[in-house]
Amino acid sequence: MSGHSHWATIKRKKGTNDQKRGQVFSKLAKAMSLAAKGNADPETNFKLRLLMDKARQANMPKENISRAIQKGSGQAGDGELEEVVYEGYGPEGVAIIVEVVTDNRNRTTAEIKNIFEKSGGSLASPGAVAFLFRQRGWLLLAKAGNSEEQMLKLIDLGVQDVDETPEGIEVLTTPAFLVQTKKDLEAAGFQLKQIELIYQPVTPIKLDDPQKIVNLFEALQDHDDVQKVFTSLG
Repeated sequence: MSGHSHWATIKRKKGTNDQKRGQVFSKLAKAMSLAAKGNADPETNFKLRLLMDKARQANMPKENISRAIQKGSGQAGDGELEEVVYEGYGPEGVAIIVEVVTDNRNRTTAEIKNIFEKSGGSLASPGAVAFLFRQRGWLLLAKAGNSEEQMLKLIDLGVQDVDETPEGIEVLTTPAFLVQTKKDLEAAGFQLKQIELIYQPVTPIKLDDPQKIVNLFEALQDHDDVQKVFTSLG
């Protein structure tokens, strides 16, 4: 199951190393505010419910979560937020997709462009690299007991794209079936550690020295507006 594991590993490493709790809360708050626009009910707004689950996993205070949702639903004032997806190339032609939430597209575009160029990459036009990826639903399950039995149980449930990693059991599905897959797995007794919508490279590539890409990845992740970063590395 190449493509998503590399992204997940870098993401987990980054989250473990920087410990920037305030920045994590700020990013989650912006994402929840945007998701709550037009529908602040997590029961019918899966994207909002997904973000609320992530916020709880990050130990974000309940009042911060409520404030973010109120802001998005128009109950609290502030700047208008929008989601922007940037595409670009890193060193050695590695394709990169960056998801951001911003209240100033022009400022963010200039700053993201600068990060790419400082790391030997370049910002590309919309559609330039998107075709190199496909969007997938990604779930990380906790290991419990006999991992081989867990894997067989997943196969019996009809899960076809599954991989065991040191961090847990990773499952891939189509975005349309992510909600139902989550419900089925939890009903079957699996503990969900993480759930995301990701961009998986169609044809993952390998580099002898991926450090330059890791440096660019981390620089992008450090930007306050950036929510997720995906690369074509396998």
